[in-house]
Amino acid sequence: MQQMLALDFMRNAFLTGGCIALAAGLVGYFVVLRNQVFTADALGHVAFTGSLGGLLAGLNLLVGVFGSCIAVALAIGTLGGRGRGRDVAIGTVFAWVLGLGVLFLSLYVTARSAATGSVGVSVLFGSILGLQPFQVVVGSIVAIATCIVTLLIARPLLFLSVDPDVALARGVPAQVLTALFLVLLAVTVAESVQAVGALLIFGLMVTPAAIAQNLSARPWLGMALSALIALAAVWAGLVLSFYFSYPTSFFITSLAFVAYLASLAGRRMVRSLA
Repeated sequence: MQQMLALDFMRNAFLTGGCIALAAGLVGYFVVLRNQVFTADALGHVAFTGSLGGLLAGLNLLVGVFGSCIAVALAIGTLGGRGRGRDVAIGTVFAWVLGLGVLFLSLYVTARSAATGSVGVSVLFGSILGLQPFQVVVGSIVAIATCIVTLLIARPLLFLSVDPDVALARGVPAQVLTALFLVLLAVTVAESVQAVGALLIFGLMVTPAAIAQNLSARPWLGMALSALIALAAVWAGLVLSFYFSYPTSFFITSLAFVAYLASLAGRRMVRSLA
């Protein structure tokens, strides 16, 4: 461990990855609770396209990722509802967005003779061991701020997610709260891309939350479990990738998946014994 932590890039990965994991676990709990898993997936594809579009325009990669995710998240919020019509609209849009990302990648490589497709691969599958100092600072600060805001709105958001009709009758500002949550989701997806990539975003946002809900029906305990499980998956994945020369995102998502299977088996066992 001392040898591993003596390396700057490993310390950066543990710090930034830990902060991102906590934010992903907290926000991911509400993603699963509100049945907005498909929205998170769509924003992952948007992150891919937005990052490449930003690079093509000469902007920093993070500017493109965060800007595109927040803009599309707010646009999704205007669709309203949770029904089939909204899912069809989201699916249609994000399929086009992914194709647009491929076009941006081709144009970026063509416009810059020294550029390669590696930037697209890093966005799709994550590059947590290659974070630059600017990314470390931004990722850590944004993740901590996301955690704080999520905890501040957690109570009314839980109320709105579990019983929206009663929440509206009690005066909960549903539109404002929904828009704020979508912004938090977009920011979390954008920063999580650095850890696991756009295609593997489920492993960090959805799987820990699903495990937590298998383990406990109590919302506050579930939120804490979701954040801790995501943190454990990221840190354990970093340790394994240091000793075994395989991608960190593979270990993170694999550990989360194995934990999900274990929680599912444990839940069924408890039910069978009850």
